[in-house]
Amino acid sequence: MRRDRHGRGLRGPLYPATLPAASSRAEKFDALVLDALEPIEARWRHELTKLDVAVDEVPEVREDVPASQAEGILHDGSVPLSRLVPAGVDRAGLPTRARIVLYRRPLEARAKDPAELADLVHDVLVEQVASYLGVEPDIIDGE
Repeated sequence: MRRDRHGRGLRGPLYPATLPAASSRAEKFDALVLDALEPIEARWRHELTKLDVAVDEVPEVREDVPASQAEGILHDGSVPLSRLVPAGVDRAGLPTRARIVLYRRPLEARAKDPAELADLVHDVLVEQVASYLGVEPDIIDGE
């Protein structure tokens, strides 16, 4: 660890890496997404083999496409919370897998506490998986 010019400064990490407090907000959110996805994937494992789940900080908002007309995007007002990107072909001509992209910052901004954020992430994942499979969200959630 480097010190400042007076020989003082940080002498080591504030928290050991094994403690939850050492995790960044992005790492905590990633863990939250994995926890929310686990029961869905356990129940629908065979149908979700060609689906990836990703997390992005913020959505890329395009001016030429109105938010209400973009397909596969789950909105809260005019702000996208997640997007379902269908399988296709990339610019190099290689096939791509379908993926759900969750936008961390908009989701965190809508939750008052960690429990509400966990519920919101779960609800968004259920909506997007239901859209991917073409079924009602109640079927995915097992209600």
